[in-house]
Amino acid sequence: MSAVAAPPIVAHSPRAETLRLLLRSKTFILGVLIVGFWIFCAFFGAMVAPHDPLVQSLDILTGPSSQHPFGTDTLGRDVLSRVLSGARDVLLVAPLATLVAILGGTVVGLTSGYMRGAADDVISRVVDAVLAIPVVIIAVTTLVALGSSTLTLVFVIGVVFTPIVSRTVRAATLAERELDYVQAARLGRERAPYIMFREILPNVSGPVIVEATVRLGYAIFTVAGLTYLGFGVQPPSPDWALQISEHYTLLSDTTNLGYYWTVVFPGAAIASLVVGVNLIADGLQQALDR
Repeated sequence: MSAVAAPPIVAHSPRAETLRLLLRSKTFILGVLIVGFWIFCAFFGAMVAPHDPLVQSLDILTGPSSQHPFGTDTLGRDVLSRVLSGARDVLLVAPLATLVAILGGTVVGLTSGYMRGAADDVISRVVDAVLAIPVVIIAVTTLVALGSSTLTLVFVIGVVFTPIVSRTVRAATLAERELDYVQAARLGRERAPYIMFREILPNVSGPVIVEATVRLGYAIFTVAGLTYLGFGVQPPSPDWALQISEHYTLLSDTTNLGYYWTVVFPGAAIASLVVGVNLIADGLQQALDR
């Protein structure tokens, strides 16, 4: 009697296993759907909006209705149309600033963690000094000195977040630098840049990816905060934070519930985008930790 052959064991690569876990993660999928919706609005919001977000009318500060589901603002502009079109600026600046921070922080963190010694001490002291100063103070001071523009905003936020990213990368690099594959590369007389970027970097990519998503959420809040203070996106953009900045004083009007719709709906849009990004970060963290 012949033996029954055992079913073949299918080996999954780490990347395939991570992708499988992500596709099964409700947290990750929900985050992708939320962020994907706002990305769609950033590109096509003006096309799907019921009204032109920049066109003014005589329907000033009318509450939510069938014609204007989110009401109108102080210039008679449709709030729903402005919310649907307001994702463009923040989804341009925040990801670019995050990319600058990740690139800079990865280089600094790898160098600090791998080189150790005097180089690590100097870099660590500089990083500690920068982190001791509140982000908003650094950003506002720099923007006042250089002037407010999209490029400056991207650069400032990216540089401010670089030390934070470098700490994460440094910690991951310290855990890798003494492992056998790094020692083998040293014995093979490979140069330090090769070891850092070709050997260590692929093995710390998980923490870097998670840090990128987390930092993106903070970047969105930072862009919104600077815009609210007048140092970010400028009128007549339908940017969410700009809408809040233009209408927050109306909240003190108790006769019309503070014209809440001019502030609540843009604020909810910012919150939902950040929540979506954080859900993606949580899903990535859970998948990479398994």
